[in-house]
Amino acid sequence: MSTATSTITEPTPALAEPPRERHRARAVLALARFEARELLLQVPVLLTFALYLGYVALRLMGRDGMDDYPVLNTVDRQTQTEPLLFAVAVFSCCNAAALRSRKSNTVRQFDVLAMEPWRRILAHVLSVIPYAALTALVVAGEFGLEALKPGAIGHGSVGELAVGPLTVLLAGVMGVLLATLLPSSFVPILATIPLYLLFVVASAAADEGSRQGWLSPVLFVARSGGDPVPSDLLGRPAGWHAVYAAGVCAVLVCVALLRSGGRTRAVKAAAVLALAVTAAGAAGQLSCDTKGLEAARRTAFDTPQKVQSCARHGRSTYCSFDEWSGVRSDWAEVVDRVQSAAGGTAAQAGLTVRQRIYIGDQVEVDGALDPSTTPGEVTVGTRWGGNRVPEFAVGAATVLVGGSEDMTTQETCDDARPVTVMWLVLSTDPTPMATFRNMRLGDSVSGPDEVLAPTNGLSLTGPQTTVIRELLERPRAVMTARVKAHWAQLTSASTTTAQAAALLGVKAPEEAVKCEE
Repeated sequence: MSTATSTITEPTPALAEPPRERHRARAVLALARFEARELLLQVPVLLTFALYLGYVALRLMGRDGMDDYPVLNTVDRQTQTEPLLFAVAVFSCCNAAALRSRKSNTVRQFDVLAMEPWRRILAHVLSVIPYAALTALVVAGEFGLEALKPGAIGHGSVGELAVGPLTVLLAGVMGVLLATLLPSSFVPILATIPLYLLFVVASAAADEGSRQGWLSPVLFVARSGGDPVPSDLLGRPAGWHAVYAAGVCAVLVCVALLRSGGRTRAVKAAAVLALAVTAAGAAGQLSCDTKGLEAARRTAFDTPQKVQSCARHGRSTYCSFDEWSGVRSDWAEVVDRVQSAAGGTAAQAGLTVRQRIYIGDQVEVDGALDPSTTPGEVTVGTRWGGNRVPEFAVGAATVLVGGSEDMTTQETCDDARPVTVMWLVLSTDPTPMATFRNMRLGDSVSGPDEVLAPTNGLSLTGPQTTVIRELLERPRAVMTARVKAHWAQLTSASTTTAQAAALLGVKAPEEAVKCEE
């Protein structure tokens, strides 16, 4: 009888369950952290970031008096060009990092790894984010220090402040994308110059009012040198541009992932969403009401009283655009100081201080304001602090002496009135000789020269300058009493410079002046 044997077969162990999506995400983040640390060790990134920080620090420390009253709608734009060199370094180093495996001839070894090529590309893209965040911190610190100043004027724009960090992010993304499209270490070098020229041309078009120029994700701020204007007259769709630039970054990321084989549902959905955001940002930039903006600018230039509010301080009224309402008290201090040295009816006269801006074909361009012909009206600009304070004092003193600003358009070469104007400005100034020197175009206190003012400057001849200097060397109280006692003669167009010197008890200048006809 045979014995039956039975064999018990062990069940085959199941294959290891593939890693879940969260494990893949952790791997991508781990690689991104590694690549971010590697970028930090690259000399170009370290050097350019140190230069960026140093430049910002030096600019913040090297301020003059006018920077005590920063106009925040210009400060936010000043943060846009500064990170550019840092962005170029990030662009080059991200491209080199993405090509590291090709350079080291280790591409084939990636085939045995669980992480797909497109996830490695995603890790390279994510490694750029800390550097965009660092740029954002510098931008926020720079703007914050200016905004916290007691004299800060107006407000900034989040959209303008976002341009610098987005520029760095875009540079890193473009470096990674180029590594997938054109895997060569020479491509960043060849691409930097044409891309820079393209962005410069687009920025110039945007500055000239062309809406198409805003389709460049990177903008360079033109240093026009013109005075600031109210924010609503700039016509800069900064918020929409930030949306557009972020959308462009996302589109380029999706292109890099798709090019590397990441044709998953999530990547395709992200690509569609990125295109929609980019299109929305572009449409928002191009849909500005240019006719309404132009009409608002002309109104602010021709008839500013229609769009300004006014407040009374003492005897005078101060009218400004809303963003400058906090500076009116500073204007009032200067007017009161100048008026305290005046005599006659001018000592009690009520002035109207009117803020005015120059607008030509564009805003924030150099241009001269014509003197106001309205009696008792004084012009003030949109910059304040530093030399702008005595320049405004010249405008106020001119109105007190001549009745209106158009006195500067009259012939005053052998006239006592310029001497009286400068006495009102300098006699109450804490550093009269230094202020006198800074106000003159030639930076001297002798000979003929032009004294700056908000509108037309005041021309001083050599003899007039000599008399002013003599007055400043005498006791102020004595000279102030004489000016007030002889106010009628000193503010008359028929009184000569020599006669003014005699009235004030100083030596008459020996130099003769022949007025041009």
